[in-house]
Order: sequence, then C-alpha cells, then structure tokens
Amino acid sequence: MAEQPKILSPYVILFIFFISSSTVISHKPAACIKRDQDSLWSSFDMPSHLNWSSEDCCHWEGITCDMAGWITHISLPYKGLKLKGGDSFPSSSLGNLSHLTHLNLSHNSLEGSLDQTGFFSSLSRLEILDLSYNLLSGELPFSLPSSTIQMLDLSHNHLQGSIPSSFFKEAWRLTSFNVSYNFLTGSIPSSYICLHSYPLIRLLDFSSNNFNGSISRGLGKCLKLQVFRAGSNNLSGLLPEDIYNATKLEEISLPHNSLHGAISERIVNLVNLKILDFSYNGLSGKLPSSIGKLSKLKLLLLHFNNLEGSVPPTLMNCMNLTELNLGFNKFEGNISALDFSKLSQLIKLDFASNRFTGNLPISLYSCKSLKAIRLSENDLEVEIQSEILSLQSLSFLSLALNRLANITRTMKILMRFKSLVYLSLNANFVGEEMPADIGMVEFEGFQKLRYLSLCRCEFTGQLPAWLSKLKKLQVLDLGDNRITGSIPSWLGTLPRLSYLRLDNNSISGEFPKNLCTLPMLISEPNAAQVDDTDLELIVYPFQGASHRLYRMSNQRVKGIGNGTVESLETRIGYGQLPFFSGQLILGNNNLSGYIPDQISNLRSLEVLELQMNHFSGKVPPSLASLNFLNYINVSYNNLEGSIPRSTHLQRLDASSFEGNAKLCGAPLPNKCLPIKGNDADNGNSQDHEENGHENQIPWLHISVVLGFITGFWGVCGSLVLKEKWRYGYFKFVDRVQERILLCMAKLQSRLRS
Repeated sequence: MAEQPKILSPYVILFIFFISSSTVISHKPAACIKRDQDSLWSSFDMPSHLNWSSEDCCHWEGITCDMAGWITHISLPYKGLKLKGGDSFPSSSLGNLSHLTHLNLSHNSLEGSLDQTGFFSSLSRLEILDLSYNLLSGELPFSLPSSTIQMLDLSHNHLQGSIPSSFFKEAWRLTSFNVSYNFLTGSIPSSYICLHSYPLIRLLDFSSNNFNGSISRGLGKCLKLQVFRAGSNNLSGLLPEDIYNATKLEEISLPHNSLHGAISERIVNLVNLKILDFSYNGLSGKLPSSIGKLSKLKLLLLHFNNLEGSVPPTLMNCMNLTELNLGFNKFEGNISALDFSKLSQLIKLDFASNRFTGNLPISLYSCKSLKAIRLSENDLEVEIQSEILSLQSLSFLSLALNRLANITRTMKILMRFKSLVYLSLNANFVGEEMPADIGMVEFEGFQKLRYLSLCRCEFTGQLPAWLSKLKKLQVLDLGDNRITGSIPSWLGTLPRLSYLRLDNNSISGEFPKNLCTLPMLISEPNAAQVDDTDLELIVYPFQGASHRLYRMSNQRVKGIGNGTVESLETRIGYGQLPFFSGQLILGNNNLSGYIPDQISNLRSLEVLELQMNHFSGKVPPSLASLNFLNYINVSYNNLEGSIPRSTHLQRLDASSFEGNAKLCGAPLPNKCLPIKGNDADNGNSQDHEENGHENQIPWLHISVVLGFITGFWGVCGSLVLKEKWRYGYFKFVDRVQERILLCMAKLQSRLRS
C-alpha cells in the first residue's frame, strides 16, 4: 500500500508564517541616527540642487546607512559642496560619523586644512577616502585616518610640506595612495612606505609636486605594487636598483625629472610591465636588449634623454606596443634594418631628432594601425613610395629635416590620403620647384589637412592654386623658400586659415586686401568654427626652426630638452587641439604699396610681421583697435608719419619700427614734430586724408569775407566820398518813406469806413 503524503496542520502553517513575518520585520532598516544627521547638516553649505528633503537622512542623495541607521557611505562628487567652519576642516562635524567607511567628496570646493588629528582619529572605520579635486591646503596629518584605510586620494589640491615619516605607520591595509598635483616637498617616502603597507600597496602616485632628491631604495619590497608614478618633480640621481624587484609593476612613469644613469638589463624582471615612461630626463647609455622580452609592453616613452647606440632589434618583439617614442636622443644606425612587421598594434611611432640613416622600412607599411609617424631631423634618404597609402589611418606625418627628393611625386602620392591632418616636410627637396597645378588641379585629397609645412626647402616658382582647395587648412607655412610672384587673392578665401607664413621669399606686389577678409581672423573662433580633431603627437620646435606658432593661451616655449630654438613651434599636449593664433608672417619679401587700413577687420590677429619689405605711407591708425594684437614688426620699410597711439603698440620694442627714416613717435626715440591745427588729443594719430584737409587753403571763408568787404564799401564808401550821391540817396529814402506812410494812412481810413 502506497504511503500517504503528510499534510501540515493549519497550526504548523500559522506558526511558520508568524516566524517569517517576525524575521522580516526585525530586519527592516532603522531610521537615520539623529547625531549623524545633525553632523551632516552642520558640515556643508548645502547647494539647492541636492536632494536632502526627506526626514530620514538614510534616504538622502549620496548617503548610505547600515541596518542600525548609522551612516556608512557618503558619495557626493561634483556637487559644488563647500565646508562650513571657515578655514579649518570641520573635525567636530564629519568626525562624529564614527561608523563611516566610505567618504567621497571629490570634485567640489572644499577648503581648509587636513592637519588636524581630531578629524582622522575619530574615523576609525574609514576604508575609502577621496578628497581629490578640491581646494584643501596645509600639511598632511601626522598619520593615516585608521589602520583600516585602503584607498586615499588627495590629488589635485593645494597641500604643502613633506610627508611625515609616521604617516604610513599603521597603513597595514593600504592599497592605493595618490597625492599627485599638489605642492608637496621633501623626498618620496619609498624607503619606508612598503615596510608598513606590505604586502598590499598597489598604486603610488606622487606626480606633479615639488619632491626632490633621489628615489631611495625600498620600492622592491612592495611586492604587489602595480603602478608607480612620480613624474613632473625635481627628482635626481640614479634609478633605484631594487625597483626591478617589484615584479608586479605594470606602470613606471617618471617623466620630467633630472634622473640620470642607464636603464639596467634587469628590467627583464618586470615581465608585467605595460607602460614605461622615462621621458624628459637625462638617462644615458644604450637601450638594453633584454627590453625585447617585455611582451606586455604597450607604451615605451624614452624621448628627450641622452640615450645612444643602435635600437636593439629585439625591441621589435614587443608585439603589444601601441606607442614607441625614442625621439630627441642620440640613437643611430640604419632604420631599414628594423623589422616592424610584428608590431601590428602600433599606433604612434616617433624617432625624431636622432642620427638614423637609411630609407623608410618597407616593414613599416604592415603596421596597419599606424596613425602617427615622425622621423624628422635624422639623416634619412627617402623617396615616398605609393605603398605608404596602405596606412589608411595615418593622420600625422613628419619627415622634416631629412633628405627627401621629388616633391611633385611626393605630393601626388600623399594627397591621396583621406585621413591626413598634419604634414611637415620642412628642409627637404632642396632647390626643387614648387609643385605646380599640372595633374593636381582636380585632386580630391588632403580634405582633412589642417597643418601643411614646406618651409626651408628653397623652392622656386609661385604659390600653386591647388592650395586653394584645402578648405580645412588652418596652418600654412611656406617660409624660407625662393617663391616669386604675388600673393594670390584666393588665400583670403580659405575658411579656416589662421596662420600664414610666407617670410624670407621673393614675393612681390601689394598687400592683398583679400587677406583682410580671412574668416577665422575677422572674429573670434567659436566651437562651431574649429575642427575638434586632435593631433596624435605633440608638436615640438625643431632645432633652428624659425616658426612663430603660439597656443591660443599665448604660452611660449623657449626650449625643450636638448632642442634649443630661436622662436617657436607650438608644443601641444596629448589629445589637445592645436589652436594656432592668428598670424600673418610676410617679412623679408619684396612687397610694396600701402598697408591697407582694412587690416583692422582681422580682430583676432595676434602677430603681424611685415619687416624688410618696401611698404610706404603711414602705419594704419586702425591697428590701434586690434585688442588681440600682441606683436607687430614693420621695421625696415619706407613708412612715415607717427605711430598710432595704443596700449599694445607703445609697449613694443623700438626694433619693431626701426629702419623707417620718416617714422616717429613712441616706442621710437625720435619724437614727432607738432603739427599746427591738430587737435592735441589726436596728436600723431591722424591719417593722410585728415592731414590733407587740414593743409588746404580755406577758400570758402576767404570768399565770404571778400564779398562782405566789397559789398559794404561798394555801397557805403561811395556815399561817404560823393556828397551829391549822398544827398540824392537820402532824398530817395525820404520819398520812399513818405509813400509808405501815405499808403498806410489810406489803408487805415478804408478799414474804418
């Protein structure tokens, strides 16, 4: 007989329901603890957009409580928060949140100092503390908040002083420490930080401070360290030898310091390394061949050092490389011997300013991901082949200061690139003729080109009309050639052109008025006008270059690393759009005629160079209205008259106006002679037309005076001199008077009747 299923009695079911309900009710979160809620209210000047309307602070935006109602998490980044309590961090308010484990107040406007032990000592359960991107100042506290702290981020503040030796004394669980972008001084605490945090520390970031001295030994004890950053400080000395013991390292970034010495062969121990950045230092010696065993390496940035010798062929085994920058060193050897075929992920290649020889490696064309190639300032004998077009993503190409030949063939090939944004072929093709329009008039290439530099090539010929089709061209540099003819009017129609350099040529004719209508210079560029495409590489000044390219911010670079330059080519940070300020560089040519007054239409013009030409007439008074104009040079022309008065013109050096014998006024030492009839306030600012009117004889006034004199003496003089005429005149007047009175009497009698 089959067993009957057991059926629970109603009493058992009721009991189970009661127990379950009690459990659910007992786990209902409690309301916010009033003391915690009061601490929050007294901590911040609350912005109106923050949703803190509930009576229970556990339901407030950015606040999390535990089941007992204690606040455990505060996450309020980007809220515009400001602290109450004046200049000091409010240890009496936030410090009361004794159950707090996570505190994120990054990207706000918090001010005050953290060097109050009271604030940290009460937060004994804190695990995550992120106060980055605020306005905190003062020194770091004596020690970390608690032994439970895991992540501390105080980056992008105004902290000062050194890091106390006791700061990491209880850092048993610390995994991430970031104090980058502050004003901290002293030495980096590498000798003792891993003694206390061993073995959990994974990230150390000391970048962009004022740390000095050498990096002491101790990092090798950080066996789990993955990221070590200390760039943009004042560090010196050798690389610590024990850094090669930290085999978990994935990133070492120490750029912009004064480190010296060689890179050890022991770098082969860092098998997990993905980023190695020693740029802008003084490292010397050869690149170790063992570096080719770092199979995970993605970024190798060693530019601006003193490294020498040949590039080890084993480096081409780093198949995960996306950026390889060995520029501005002393490397040498035949670049054609390097096999790039394994670097299928390579995006940026920079070997600029070394001593490489040979031709472009054919294997380079197999790197289909390449977006940027810079091999400028070497000793390469290059003739561009059509195979380069296989690099369809290429947007940045600089082969300047080498020994390229056949400019016409080169341009016919390169113009077929659809993605090229930056092209620099300076100081090549010596003595060849500027590529004319034969076979190039109907081209559809260079449609994204924004920077074209063919300066210092000694080109002959005239400016070709195919340049007029480069509708996105922003910078055109054809200086230091032997170009003849006049400046074509179509240059003034290029919609994005803001930098034009044609100096040191043999260009003749007048200043084209069409240049006074350049769209990018007649008004300030806005977001809709400017292309937001970024350059793939930083643009550096080349040795001896005569570029005068500024950033829109007017920051000027006088020299970088071992490259010294007379004047500037913009140095642009990674990912930043190169805003070249408005400049017309036309000096040292054969231009003549007047400087057009319409030049005042170029309201965004910052630099105007017209020196060593044959301009005549006056300096246009309208130049005084160009508020952005910060440099002008019209020296050694045939200009005359007074220099217009304005704040920016008078503060220039006298050399900007010298060599004009008839020019006067500040900043030149020779003063202008006073001109009779001129308004004292206008002084030297009158133009040709005004001076012409003032020097004319006032015939109208003279004729009026002569007419009055002639009429007066012609009538009155005869009456005085001739007695008979005088009696006849008065007799006539009496008769007229009698007739008038008689007529009036008759009229009056008629009216009465």
